[in-house]
Amino acid sequence: MATNPVNGNSAADLYSSLNTTQKQATSELDAAQNRFLMLLTTQLRMQDPLSPMDNAQVTSQLAQISTVDGITKLNSTLEKMMASTSDAQHLQATALVGRAVLIEGSDLTLVEGKAMGGVELTTPADDVVVTIKGANGVIVREMALGDQDAGITQFVWDGEDNSGTPVAKDGSYSFSVKAVQGGKTLTSTPLELAVVGSVERTGGVTRLNVGQQGLVTMNDIKQIY
Repeated sequence: MATNPVNGNSAADLYSSLNTTQKQATSELDAAQNRFLMLLTTQLRMQDPLSPMDNAQVTSQLAQISTVDGITKLNSTLEKMMASTSDAQHLQATALVGRAVLIEGSDLTLVEGKAMGGVELTTPADDVVVTIKGANGVIVREMALGDQDAGITQFVWDGEDNSGTPVAKDGSYSFSVKAVQGGKTLTSTPLELAVVGSVERTGGVTRLNVGQQGLVTMNDIKQIY
């Protein structure tokens, strides 16, 4: 179940706090504008009639306060957009609770003789080989995936060793990946299957709890099932 993103405070308290902050900022801006206009008015009233202020100078000063006001409003708009994006991302993450996802990692969990993992390649490969090991580090199975395009490739292990014999039991295994192109070893990333158990948001950042793998962000999710 998703945790409360407001850290124990009610939504009403949060909105009240945000509104108070916004009103304070607006009040401060209005006060600054009033002071500027008062100074400009005083300057115009006290100017020498024989040497009045240049129109270009007046226009420049008015433009300055207009620019400050515009920047302040732009900042306010950007803050609202960022908050809206954060809320949307949190809702999207909440919808993933209970779903299986691929994230970076090299663990394999064999359940009822089946396990699934993935490989991420930055460039195409002539040959990709997945090596599966038991908890003792001994190689159990080598799986040739053949040539693969850049991107994410899934694989399914049937729980059999290299001789075609089912392994003794379900449980935790690990795997490594070797990808080759033209005899040259490529960069490859192993991807493990995890289940999203809950979602939390701290400091405006949404994270997903995926069990033993800990907390990950939405950007860490490679594929969703």
